[in-house]
Amino acid sequence: MNMKKWLLTGACVSMLSVFAACSGDSENEDQNPVTPSDDPSLSSGEEQNPTSEATSATSDAGTKSEAASSSSRDIYSSAMTDTDAPQMACSEIMFNASDNSDLEWVEVYIAGGMDMAAMTDFDMHLSGAVDFTFPSEPLKKGEYIVVTNDLAEFKNAYPSFAGRVFQWDAEGKLINEGDVVNVKIAGEGDVSCAFSNEPPWPSLANGKGHSLVFKGGNAAQSVAWCASKTKGGNPGVGGDECVEASNTVRINEVMPNAAGADPWIELYNSGDTDVDVTGWTVFVKRRDEKLTVASGVVPAKGYLVLDAKTSFDNELVVSDQGGEIYLNGPAEGQESSIWMSAGQYSSGVRDLADGSVAQGPMTTPTPGAVNSAFKIGSVYISEIHYHPKDSDPINFEFMKIVNNTDAPVTLFNANLKKGWKIEGIGKTFDAKDVIPAKSTMILLPDSLRAVSSQLLNGLKIDISVTPVSFYEGKLSNRGETIAIKEPYAVETLNMANEKIFYTWHDATLYSDCWPSVKQTDGYGFSLHREDITTMGYEEAAWKEAAPSLGN
Repeated sequence: MNMKKWLLTGACVSMLSVFAACSGDSENEDQNPVTPSDDPSLSSGEEQNPTSEATSATSDAGTKSEAASSSSRDIYSSAMTDTDAPQMACSEIMFNASDNSDLEWVEVYIAGGMDMAAMTDFDMHLSGAVDFTFPSEPLKKGEYIVVTNDLAEFKNAYPSFAGRVFQWDAEGKLINEGDVVNVKIAGEGDVSCAFSNEPPWPSLANGKGHSLVFKGGNAAQSVAWCASKTKGGNPGVGGDECVEASNTVRINEVMPNAAGADPWIELYNSGDTDVDVTGWTVFVKRRDEKLTVASGVVPAKGYLVLDAKTSFDNELVVSDQGGEIYLNGPAEGQESSIWMSAGQYSSGVRDLADGSVAQGPMTTPTPGAVNSAFKIGSVYISEIHYHPKDSDPINFEFMKIVNNTDAPVTLFNANLKKGWKIEGIGKTFDAKDVIPAKSTMILLPDSLRAVSSQLLNGLKIDISVTPVSFYEGKLSNRGETIAIKEPYAVETLNMANEKIFYTWHDATLYSDCWPSVKQTDGYGFSLHREDITTMGYEEAAWKEAAPSLGN
C-alpha cells in the first residue's frame, strides 16, 4: 500500500542496578501536527497510584524477598567506561517534606559513562512533573546536583549544603498524589523517576519529613525506592541509607465487607523465619482507624488470615469503596500497604516477572493460599503505541481500548456525575464517550485534535463504529502504569474537596525494557494485547506488531 506520512514535530526506564539503557531514541517532548499530505492513504487494520512492584517469573503472591538496603547499590556502573554516553539517574526525591513545609527537590547525577563538559552539550533537562533546563556548566560523575521549587527555603533548610542547587520553572510542583520526573539528555541516557503517596510507596516519605531514596532497579517502580534513614534527607551527598526496618511480612490480600462475605486480611511472610505479629497495627485510612493485632504468627513462606471480628482489639471494617490499608510493625519503617480497588471482590498483590509487583482486584478470593489472577473488567487495553518512529506513516502515539461486552458501555457514571478515567495519560471521559458493543475506541493525543477530521478520513475511521476520544497527557517512552478505572463512590471531604473511589477494569505497567517486545521502543511497532483473561501487567500478555488504526 502507498502510505503517505503524517508529519509531526514535536532511554528507557533504566535498570539502574546495572545501569543498562534500554531505549535507543530520545523522547519527543511535544507532538505538534502539521497539515498532512493530500493523499490520505495510511495503514489500516484493527491505572495514583498505586499498582506497582518484587520478584519471580512465576508471578504468584508469596515469592517476594526482602528488599536490599540502598547502601548495597553501585553509585555508578563499573561496566560503563568513561567514553560511553552518560546515563542519568535520580538518587533522592523530596515531594512532601512535612505538614508545615512546601519544600520540594530532586537530586540527580551521572550513573555511568562520560563526564559532561557542559550540560547544555547534552540538552540536559527535566520534564514531566516539573520542567527545568540545566545551564552550560560541567557535571562529573560523583557529583550530585539538586533542583528545587524554592532556592531560599532550600538553603534555609540545609544551611550546610555546599553543592550546586537550581530552581525549576515557575508553576512546577511535585504533586503529593504522585507523578514522574524525567531526567532527559540527547541520546539513550534518560531516566524516568516516579514517586507517590499511595500504597505501596513508603508512607514515611509522605509528609513525615523523610525523602525517597533510590536503592536500585527500575526507577519507575516503588520497589526501587525507600524512605530515607535521615529525617529531612541528605541532598548533595548520594548513597543515602534507607530506614533500616527488616520486614518480610506483607499484606497479601484483603476482603471487604461485601455481600455474602465477612472481611479479612491475609498476610504473607517471604522470610525463612516465623514472624510474630502480635501487637502490630493495621491502619484503615478510609475510616482513619488504627487496630491492633491481638495475636498471630505468620509462618515462614506461609500465610496468616486475620479475621475482622476476632483478630483485633476492635472489629475491623473494610469498606467496599476501597482505599489504603497499612500494616505496621514495632520498628519505624516496618510497613506494608495495599490500595484496595472498590467493588465486591478481594484485592491482592502478585509478583511480576520483571521484578515489579502489581495490585488489583482478584478473580477469586484465596484466603491462606496463593492469590488468583487479577480480575479483568468489561473494558480492556488492546494496543499501546507509546514510542512512535518519526519516519513512519503513523508517527504519533495512541492507545486503543475495547468493550468486551454485548452491550454499549457509557464511560460516565450518571448517578455520580463522574467519568471513567485512564490513569497515566490524564484522561477523564464524559457522558458523550460511549463504546459500542464488542467495539474499539481509539485514544489520540490532544495535539492531534486540530487535524483530527483529516486524520480520521485518511485512516477511513467511521467514528459511529470506532469512536475516537482525546487525552491531554503523554505516554512515557520509558514505561509507566496505565489503568482503566470506573467511578464507584464519591466521598465529600469538605466544600472544596472530594475523593472518588474507583473500580479497576484493566491495567499494565509497560516497560521499554521488556525483551520480547523491543521493537515497540521507537522502531515502528506497538504493543498488541495477546491475553485478555487477566489484567495486562505481564510482558507475556503482549506482542509487538505494526500499529493498527482504521476499519
